[in-house]
Amino acid sequence: MKTPPVNPTGSATPEALGAFFAQCAAEARTAGRPQLVSISVVVDNLDPLAVLESIFEPGEPHFYAERPAQGFGVAGAEVAVEFTAQGARRFADAKAFIAATLANTIAVGPLAEPFAGPHFFFAAGFADEAAPGAAFPSLRLFVPRWQVARMGDSTVAVANVLVAADAPLEMLTARIWRAHAKFGAFDYSRAKQKDRPSAPRMAEEIGGSGSYQRAVAQALTEIARGDYQKVVLARALRYTTTEEFHPMGVLNHLRQRYPDCYSFSIANGKGQSFIGASPERLVRVAGGRMHTAALAGSAPRGQSASEDAAFAQGLLHSEKDLREHRLVLDSIAGRLADLGLQLEHATQPRLLGLANVHHLHTPVSASLPAEAHILDLVARLHPTPAVGGAPQEPALAAMRRLETFPRGLYAGPQGWVDHRGGGEFFVGLRSALIDGRTATAYAGAGIVAGSEPEKEFAETELKFKALLEALTQS
Repeated sequence: MKTPPVNPTGSATPEALGAFFAQCAAEARTAGRPQLVSISVVVDNLDPLAVLESIFEPGEPHFYAERPAQGFGVAGAEVAVEFTAQGARRFADAKAFIAATLANTIAVGPLAEPFAGPHFFFAAGFADEAAPGAAFPSLRLFVPRWQVARMGDSTVAVANVLVAADAPLEMLTARIWRAHAKFGAFDYSRAKQKDRPSAPRMAEEIGGSGSYQRAVAQALTEIARGDYQKVVLARALRYTTTEEFHPMGVLNHLRQRYPDCYSFSIANGKGQSFIGASPERLVRVAGGRMHTAALAGSAPRGQSASEDAAFAQGLLHSEKDLREHRLVLDSIAGRLADLGLQLEHATQPRLLGLANVHHLHTPVSASLPAEAHILDLVARLHPTPAVGGAPQEPALAAMRRLETFPRGLYAGPQGWVDHRGGGEFFVGLRSALIDGRTATAYAGAGIVAGSEPEKEFAETELKFKALLEALTQS
């Protein structure tokens, strides 16, 4: 990536910006291919979600993620460059595309600031291949035309544009200059308030009533005869309402209700959005360090302090849940073994208390060799036993056989890669695909020896209840 020592917005004239774009067009002629031009500017405090609300267009792709407890939020929309992939090498192919793109990128501005420079936003399915007619391919990444991100007290706006040798420089200059002025003094008045729809008039269990309990019972039979140790089985409920679902009407509720989770929305530009509030980080890479976590084993929250404490204490001493959690932790170590990392983690899990559920949680970190890339880690870690099972191959085969629907983006890795090879991915859990007046919600549970079909069904009902409360005004 080329980082010339210029600040095209610093002199605050369209002429300076136009001269910079002329230099970029000349570079495109020399290189023989278009250049991705990325201009970052530090701006006054902006709320990325409020910005997205103000300029939301259903016909444009967008990516939004925010984790209030960690103090960050990012939103990007429209497409400067994009790439799709499928198959077992989809993450390797994405890594190669990013490298080729960055080799032809010109980035200016305060690139040391958090979220400055070009970012590649991912929507990745659970499976390597997407089902026919799926709303999203098995992997899609894009660099947005505009991006706003906040980390702590720093807010950065980024404009990305593809500049060819014969680019219409006057038009590009005018467009970016307008965006620079807009983000320098953002006007939120364009935002159209979107209410959540009322309670659904219909909830359809995909696969039919009782199908989940039957699938769990069959999995327990297969576990007992030694086919595998654990499989994660999910349910899908399709809600239908009289009013249309709208991602902007849901997201503010999610981030306020679940500040420890990743509230997110990923739109395909065709009117469909995958939204949710995930508690699970897959992996984060920053400053030469890798951070992931084992998240498995759960219990409900109590109605009183004493009941809540009893549920939490029971979870910490549950042989079944501790065994399930250990499977995930051991899997992380095994999948990263060939990288020679020295993993650092506590010997016993801690509690992660969310608004509606307790989880067993063990953070894991390690120093990374210089050549390591976040997508190398994503490809190794996904799918973890927390969303797939163990051992992986027989568990995934059972999952495909016993579940009654394709997962799509549910439980897939969603996130971003920055221009340094770092970034962050979370697992697309506690989520729904919204499409007009329907929302298909997903929830799953880990099945191990000792699981009971009705208890696993009740666990998924708890997760659906929390999601429905966010999606609608029920």
